[in-house]
Amino acid sequence: MYDFIKGETLLINKPYEWTSFDAVNKIRNTLENIRNAEGEKLYRKIKVGHAGTLDPLATGLLIICTGAYTKKINELMGMEKEYTGTFYFGATTPSFDKETSVDATFETKHITEQMLRETLLTFIGTTQQTPPAHSATSINGERAYEIARRGEEVILKPKEITVTEFEITKIEMPEVHFRVVCSKGTYIRALAFDIGKAVGSGAHLSSLCRTRIGNFNLADAKEVLEFCNQIKQA
Repeated sequence: MYDFIKGETLLINKPYEWTSFDAVNKIRNTLENIRNAEGEKLYRKIKVGHAGTLDPLATGLLIICTGAYTKKINELMGMEKEYTGTFYFGATTPSFDKETSVDATFETKHITEQMLRETLLTFIGTTQQTPPAHSATSINGERAYEIARRGEEVILKPKEITVTEFEITKIEMPEVHFRVVCSKGTYIRALAFDIGKAVGSGAHLSSLCRTRIGNFNLADAKEVLEFCNQIKQA
Protein backbone atom coordinates (compact mmCIF):
# COMPACT_ATOMS: atom_id res chain seq x y z
CA MET A 1 0.00 0.00 0.00
CA TYR A 2 2.88 2.36 0.71
CA ASP A 3 5.88 3.50 -1.31
CA PHE A 4 8.06 5.16 1.29
CA ILE A 5 10.95 5.83 -1.10
CA LYS A 6 8.87 7.50 -3.79
CA GLY A 7 7.20 9.35 -0.96
CA GLU A 8 4.32 9.28 1.48
CA THR A 9 2.52 12.02 3.42
CA LEU A 10 1.60 10.52 6.79
CA LEU A 11 -0.92 12.05 9.19
CA ILE A 12 0.09 11.25 12.75
CA ASN A 13 -1.54 12.13 16.07
CA LYS A 14 1.47 13.17 18.18
CA PRO A 15 1.26 11.80 21.72
CA TYR A 16 1.50 14.00 24.81
CA GLU A 17 5.11 14.50 26.00
CA TRP A 18 6.58 13.19 22.74
CA THR A 19 8.68 15.63 20.75
CA SER A 20 8.00 15.91 17.04
CA PHE A 21 11.40 14.32 16.45
CA ASP A 22 10.44 11.39 18.70
CA ALA A 23 7.60 10.62 16.29
CA VAL A 24 9.84 11.03 13.23
CA ASN A 25 12.56 8.83 14.72
CA LYS A 26 10.08 6.12 15.72
CA ILE A 27 8.75 5.89 12.16
CA ARG A 28 12.22 6.05 10.60
CA ASN A 29 13.58 3.33 12.90
CA THR A 30 10.55 1.16 12.20
CA LEU A 31 11.00 1.50 8.44
CA GLU A 32 14.74 0.86 8.56
CA ASN A 33 14.18 -2.35 10.52
CA ILE A 34 11.56 -3.92 8.27
CA ARG A 35 12.84 -7.10 6.61
CA ASN A 36 11.61 -9.19 3.73
CA ALA A 37 11.08 -12.96 3.76
CA GLU A 38 14.82 -13.50 3.22
CA GLY A 39 15.67 -11.39 6.26
CA GLU A 40 17.04 -8.48 4.23
CA LYS A 41 16.22 -4.92 5.21
CA LEU A 42 13.80 -3.25 2.80
CA TYR A 43 15.04 0.24 3.62
CA ARG A 44 18.65 0.66 4.67
CA LYS A 45 18.36 4.44 4.85
CA ILE A 46 15.31 6.57 4.22
CA LYS A 47 14.51 10.25 4.49
CA VAL A 48 11.82 11.07 7.06
CA GLY A 49 10.86 14.55 8.27
CA HIS A 50 7.98 16.50 9.79
CA ALA A 51 6.17 19.57 8.49
CA GLY A 52 5.88 21.79 11.56
CA THR A 53 6.96 21.23 15.15
CA LEU A 54 4.50 20.56 17.96
CA ASP A 55 5.70 21.25 21.50
CA PRO A 56 6.10 18.14 23.71
CA LEU A 57 3.11 19.16 25.87
CA ALA A 58 0.88 19.59 22.79
CA THR A 59 -0.94 16.81 20.99
CA GLY A 60 -2.55 16.54 17.60
CA LEU A 61 -1.82 16.56 13.92
CA LEU A 62 1.77 16.10 12.82
CA ILE A 63 2.45 15.67 9.12
CA ILE A 64 5.39 13.36 8.45
CA CYS A 65 6.85 12.98 4.96
CA THR A 66 9.06 10.18 3.66
CA GLY A 67 11.39 9.75 0.71
CA ALA A 68 10.99 12.21 -2.15
CA TYR A 69 7.99 13.81 -0.44
CA THR A 70 10.32 15.43 2.12
CA LYS A 71 10.79 18.08 -0.59
CA LYS A 72 7.19 19.14 0.10
CA ILE A 73 7.84 19.95 3.76
CA ASN A 74 8.34 23.71 3.32
CA GLU A 75 5.11 23.95 1.33
CA LEU A 76 3.18 22.04 4.00
CA MET A 77 4.67 24.14 6.80
CA GLY A 78 3.31 27.28 5.19
CA MET A 79 -0.30 26.13 5.39
CA GLU A 80 -2.93 27.57 7.72
CA LYS A 81 -3.30 25.78 11.07
CA GLU A 82 -6.14 25.22 13.51
CA TYR A 83 -5.77 24.52 17.22
CA THR A 84 -8.00 23.91 20.21
CA GLY A 85 -6.89 24.18 23.81
CA THR A 86 -7.16 25.93 27.16
CA PHE A 87 -5.70 29.06 28.69
CA TYR A 88 -5.19 29.15 32.46
CA PHE A 89 -5.77 32.62 33.93
CA GLY A 90 -4.24 33.93 37.13
CA ALA A 91 -0.70 32.60 36.68
CA THR A 92 2.21 32.93 34.26
CA THR A 93 5.23 30.70 33.59
CA PRO A 94 8.58 31.50 31.92
CA SER A 95 7.77 29.15 29.03
CA PHE A 96 4.17 30.45 28.71
CA ASP A 97 2.92 26.86 29.19
CA LYS A 98 3.18 24.04 31.76
CA GLU A 99 6.76 23.09 30.84
CA THR A 100 8.06 25.46 33.54
CA SER A 101 6.75 26.33 37.01
CA VAL A 102 4.54 29.30 37.84
CA ASP A 103 6.61 32.47 38.32
CA ALA A 104 3.82 34.95 39.17
CA THR A 105 0.16 34.92 40.18
CA PHE A 106 -2.56 37.46 39.42
CA GLU A 107 -6.11 38.44 40.34
CA THR A 108 -8.88 37.14 38.06
CA LYS A 109 -12.08 38.28 39.80
CA HIS A 110 -12.43 41.26 37.47
CA ILE A 111 -12.37 39.10 34.32
CA THR A 112 -15.80 38.71 32.74
CA GLU A 113 -17.00 36.64 29.80
CA GLN A 114 -17.64 39.80 27.79
CA MET A 115 -14.12 41.07 28.53
CA LEU A 116 -12.61 37.79 27.36
CA ARG A 117 -14.63 37.62 24.16
CA GLU A 118 -13.93 41.25 23.28
CA THR A 119 -10.22 40.81 23.99
CA LEU A 120 -9.93 37.77 21.72
CA LEU A 121 -11.45 39.78 18.87
CA THR A 122 -8.58 42.29 19.09
CA PHE A 123 -6.13 39.50 18.25
CA ILE A 124 -7.84 38.65 14.95
CA GLY A 125 -6.00 39.98 11.90
CA THR A 126 -2.34 40.56 11.11
CA THR A 127 -0.28 41.61 14.11
CA GLN A 128 3.26 41.47 15.51
CA GLN A 129 4.04 38.70 18.01
CA THR A 130 7.18 38.21 20.08
CA PRO A 131 8.06 34.49 20.31
CA PRO A 132 8.53 32.97 23.78
CA ALA A 133 12.05 32.89 25.19
CA HIS A 134 11.56 29.14 25.62
CA SER A 135 11.11 28.48 21.90
CA ALA A 136 13.03 26.91 19.04
CA THR A 137 13.63 30.33 17.44
CA SER A 138 17.24 30.55 16.27
CA ILE A 139 19.56 33.21 17.72
CA ASN A 140 23.01 33.23 16.11
CA GLY A 141 22.71 29.53 15.36
CA GLU A 142 21.47 28.58 18.83
CA ARG A 143 17.94 27.77 19.96
CA ALA A 144 16.35 30.41 22.17
CA TYR A 145 15.28 27.81 24.74
CA GLU A 146 18.90 26.70 25.18
CA ILE A 147 19.88 30.25 26.12
CA ALA A 148 16.85 30.66 28.39
CA ARG A 149 17.57 27.40 30.23
CA ARG A 150 21.04 28.71 31.07
CA GLY A 151 19.36 31.64 32.80
CA GLU A 152 20.62 34.13 30.23
CA GLU A 153 18.53 36.96 28.79
CA VAL A 154 16.80 36.15 25.51
CA ILE A 155 16.02 39.04 23.17
CA LEU A 156 13.70 38.16 20.29
CA LYS A 157 12.29 40.38 17.59
CA PRO A 158 8.52 40.48 16.96
CA LYS A 159 7.30 38.60 13.90
CA GLU A 160 4.23 39.12 11.76
CA ILE A 161 1.45 36.58 12.29
CA THR A 162 -2.13 36.34 11.09
CA VAL A 163 -5.07 35.05 13.13
CA THR A 164 -8.15 34.50 10.96
CA GLU A 165 -10.48 32.93 13.56
CA PHE A 166 -10.38 33.04 17.35
CA GLU A 167 -13.23 31.99 19.59
CA ILE A 168 -13.99 30.92 23.14
CA THR A 169 -15.73 27.54 23.25
CA LYS A 170 -16.18 27.20 27.01
CA ILE A 171 -15.38 29.15 30.17
CA GLU A 172 -14.52 27.24 33.35
CA MET A 173 -12.45 29.78 35.24
CA PRO A 174 -9.59 29.81 35.77
CA GLU A 175 -9.49 27.86 32.48
CA VAL A 176 -10.88 29.14 29.20
CA HIS A 177 -11.30 26.78 26.23
CA PHE A 178 -10.63 28.17 22.75
CA ARG A 179 -10.32 27.44 19.04
CA VAL A 180 -7.95 29.43 16.83
CA VAL A 181 -7.04 29.43 13.13
CA CYS A 182 -3.72 31.06 12.36
CA SER A 183 -0.72 31.37 10.09
CA LYS A 184 2.64 29.63 10.17
CA GLY A 185 4.87 30.84 12.97
CA THR A 186 2.09 31.70 15.43
CA TYR A 187 2.93 30.73 19.00
CA ILE A 188 -0.28 29.87 20.85
CA ARG A 189 1.71 30.06 24.10
CA ALA A 190 2.50 33.69 23.31
CA LEU A 191 -1.19 34.36 22.60
CA ALA A 192 -1.98 33.02 26.07
CA PHE A 193 0.56 35.34 27.69
CA ASP A 194 -0.51 38.39 25.66
CA ILE A 195 -4.22 37.82 26.33
CA GLY A 196 -3.60 37.45 30.05
CA LYS A 197 -1.78 40.77 30.02
CA ALA A 198 -4.52 42.39 27.92
CA VAL A 199 -7.19 41.60 30.52
CA GLY A 200 -5.10 42.97 33.37
CA SER A 201 -4.06 39.59 34.71
CA GLY A 202 -1.75 36.79 33.63
CA ALA A 203 -2.25 33.54 31.77
CA HIS A 204 -0.42 30.56 30.34
CA LEU A 205 -1.29 27.74 27.94
CA SER A 206 -2.54 24.70 29.88
CA SER A 207 -3.39 22.40 26.94
CA LEU A 208 -3.09 22.43 23.16
CA CYS A 209 -4.16 20.20 20.28
CA ARG A 210 -3.51 20.87 16.58
CA THR A 211 -6.63 19.82 14.71
CA ARG A 212 -5.87 20.89 11.14
CA ILE A 213 -3.08 21.86 8.75
CA GLY A 214 -4.43 23.19 5.46
CA ASN A 215 -6.89 20.53 4.27
CA PHE A 216 -5.35 17.80 6.43
CA ASN A 217 -7.41 16.94 9.52
CA LEU A 218 -6.62 15.27 12.83
CA ALA A 219 -9.67 13.04 12.37
CA ASP A 220 -7.77 11.27 9.57
CA ALA A 221 -4.55 10.81 11.57
CA LYS A 222 -3.21 7.58 13.06
CA GLU A 223 -1.53 6.96 16.39
CA VAL A 224 2.25 6.55 16.07
CA LEU A 225 2.48 3.08 17.56
CA GLU A 226 -0.62 1.90 15.70
CA PHE A 227 0.90 3.03 12.40
CA CYS A 228 4.29 1.45 13.15
CA ASN A 229 2.65 -1.88 14.01
CA GLN A 230 0.62 -1.67 10.82
CA ILE A 231 3.62 -1.21 8.53
CA LYS A 232 5.55 -3.95 10.35
CA GLN A 233 2.76 -6.40 9.49
CA ALA A 234 2.20 -5.20 5.92
